[in-house]
Amino acid sequence: MCRSIKTLRPPALPEEATEEDIRAAALQYVRKVSGFRAPAAHNREVFDQAVEAIAAATAELLENLEVRSAPARRGAG
Repeated sequence: MCRSIKTLRPPALPEEATEEDIRAAALQYVRKVSGFRAPAAHNREVFDQAVEAIAAATAELLENLEVRSAPARRGAG
């Protein structure tokens, strides 16, 4: 488990996670899984694609989670 990835949903965060929060978590995940803090030039494109795909999946997950201890986020806006 990558300990530097923080929980991005209420009540762990008092407000919604920002795009920056989501991208930072995705970057940490890709770094951990790949074993590279910064990829070599020949791996940069695939590394960046993975970060973007994971960030998009994370944003979708957070948008659709129903957390019973926190107010619903759907329709807020």
